[in-house]
Amino acid sequence: MDDRGQVRYLIFDTEAIADGDLIARVKYPGDTLSPAEATRRFRQETAESRDDGKDILPVTYMLPAAVAVAKVDARYRLLDLTTLDAPRYRPHVITRNFWAGWLHYHRPTFVTFNGRGYDLPLMELAAFRYGLSVPQWFNVDDKSFEQARNRYNIQTHLDLYDLLSNFGATRLTGGLNLLANLIGKPGKTGVDGSQVQDMWNSGQQREVNDYCRCDVLDTYFLFLRTRVLLGRLTLAEEHERVAEVKAWLETQAASVPVYSQYLSHWGDWLPPDDDVTAPG
Repeated sequence: MDDRGQVRYLIFDTEAIADGDLIARVKYPGDTLSPAEATRRFRQETAESRDDGKDILPVTYMLPAAVAVAKVDARYRLLDLTTLDAPRYRPHVITRNFWAGWLHYHRPTFVTFNGRGYDLPLMELAAFRYGLSVPQWFNVDDKSFEQARNRYNIQTHLDLYDLLSNFGATRLTGGLNLLANLIGKPGKTGVDGSQVQDMWNSGQQREVNDYCRCDVLDTYFLFLRTRVLLGRLTLAEEHERVAEVKAWLETQAASVPVYSQYLSHWGDWLPPDDDVTAPG
């Protein structure tokens, strides 16, 4: 079935791995380090320089290793969820398919959680790296408010972090994991972004992409709740969409086993009970 006309939103998430060769050439040009050695050194230095001890490297040194994309229609129904270039997960093919897919579906709205700060820069820099032409996205000659990359152009990119933080006016401590738990959805279930590099190095490419799938599911459910917040869906309609996707996940779990794990952490959101005493 040709669903190009149905897709109104592309909800996506990325996971990235270090480009060890680039790190060795740019960070340590005189040290004759192997890519793996350069990556280890940079991660260690990064962890030591941060108050939280995390070894999260700058996006400029990273390659897209997983991109999961959910196709959603104008009434916020999930049509499909896929990971790009499975099962090979080649960064250049992931990048090419990502931008080609956006054009194929007539430039639907990207939906992310904090994608403006990481996921989109990752994919933009990858397009630069691999020599791709995306003038429809980099439409810098258009009026400011019509440019696809304009921060306030939510027709091209709706960053749910921006929406809920009033464009950074407040911090959403806890992030996607916390917000997913607020509405009864799994959130992080044993894997987080800090583990991705080591998982990839140990040959767990599929597991990295599975983790990315689950983040997209959480983002989708968060997207639905923001539609209620904005008056685009009623709470009853949101519940219908959630029930539809839960049933779909159950049918897909045999071919995508991570959905069984996701469902095992499922929680149904219930409205507050007026008869319950407020917490003291």
